[in-house]
Amino acid sequence: MIFSRRAFLHLVASASAGQAIIEPAWAQTYPTRPVRMIVPYAAGGSNDAFARLIAPKLSDHLGRQFFVENIAGAGGNIGTGRGAKAVADGYTMVVVASPFVTNPILYDSVPYDPIKDFDPVTLPLSAPVMLTVNPSLPVRTVKDLVVLIRANPGKYSYATSGFGTRNHLFGEAFKQSLGLDLVHVPFNGGGLAVVSVLGGHTPVFFSQPPPVVEHVKQGALRPLAVMSKARSQILPDVPTIAEAGYPDFDGEEWYAIVVPAGTPKDIIGLLNREIVGIIALPDIKERLATLGFEPVATTTAEVFAARIKAETEEWGNVIRAAKIRHE
Repeated sequence: MIFSRRAFLHLVASASAGQAIIEPAWAQTYPTRPVRMIVPYAAGGSNDAFARLIAPKLSDHLGRQFFVENIAGAGGNIGTGRGAKAVADGYTMVVVASPFVTNPILYDSVPYDPIKDFDPVTLPLSAPVMLTVNPSLPVRTVKDLVVLIRANPGKYSYATSGFGTRNHLFGEAFKQSLGLDLVHVPFNGGGLAVVSVLGGHTPVFFSQPPPVVEHVKQGALRPLAVMSKARSQILPDVPTIAEAGYPDFDGEEWYAIVVPAGTPKDIIGLLNREIVGIIALPDIKERLATLGFEPVATTTAEVFAARIKAETEEWGNVIRAAKIRHE
């Protein structure tokens, strides 16, 4: 259903083999003041968790504060648009995910172009889409949930971290393919969505692991499946969607860091090396694993553009088939 992880890693390896090393000129003095990391969603979601994990390390390593600024709204468009208009001097970074690619398809207009307005720093992580429910629902498996929803059309709703997110698209694909009458309730971030699910207001949840892992371990949420071919390392007892009886679903969310187009290449190179190095640190690797993140790889501009193009076409087909459009 999505641009495959194996194909992407092959592209990365091929591009990296010929990548030239850029001598750091500007990077010798950068940074001289605090650096802003825009998260275009509310606090508590996956993007936010990742940003807040690496920001202190970047501060320590580079000697200036890297701070997270949450600018939520319009499915991530407001914060991403703010980043697109920032000065291209290395002092603004944006932590994006798949809506960065799909929002231009979902909305009549967005305040940025994912290729023209940004340069990639790195695409370091992915995370599977998970299906969890409030334990008050009388279901133990995905098949139980399907039976319950079919017996009660329009009664139940599912929460996601926002309109047009990978979670929303998977929720709609799940609903459409099985003919389910299930209402979508988008929130401005995973943190707000999980509160609603815990309260039973929106009892079904499509999300990445970070907002739900601890709640699952405590029994406050019941996991039914991960929408990926492999089980999650952090929740290995949760079956894949194929193991749950629905093999036509497969995919994951990815996370990337971008900067305004035209940012000096040596600064981008410095940030790339620092972030890749930080993610390889034992304490960070352990924390990322406990949150349910999976390491992917670093990427060049060419590889990142290839992924954007591939996902624009593939998810564009899903969006049009499901008739998903922001009103």
